[in-house]
Amino acid sequence: QVQLVESGGGLVQAGGSLRLSCAASGRTFSSYTMGWFRQAPGKEREFVAAVTWSGVGTYYADSVKGRFTTSRENAKNTVYLQMNSLKPEDTAVYYCAASPNGRYPTNSYAQKYAYDYWGQGTQVTVSS
Repeated sequence: QVQLVESGGGLVQAGGSLRLSCAASGRTFSSYTMGWFRQAPGKEREFVAAVTWSGVGTYYADSVKGRFTTSRENAKNTVYLQMNSLKPEDTAVYYCAASPNGRYPTNSYAQKYAYDYWGQGTQVTVSS
């Protein structure tokens, strides 16, 4: 079992930055690929970014590539999402999620089904 708690959301003007954090419980944090998803009102939850267990591999949705960066500190059981050059269309509830290494295909990092554990989400609102 892994419990995930996101923090760092808030209200920011367009062009601004925010850093989200996701703290995980348990001693096996490094056994998980960590992902970030977001869900805007009336829309499906969509993939944003993912980072492999070592932190070496990172993946991004085209809509955030070049603006968002995900990283992790296994010693602190924490994953981060640095969001720069924010746009109003980035407004959503942001969720972190954990995918057990080896349980799902290696190219499934962008798929919701590949994540067994989810946080409660943190609201990000970008004003124009």
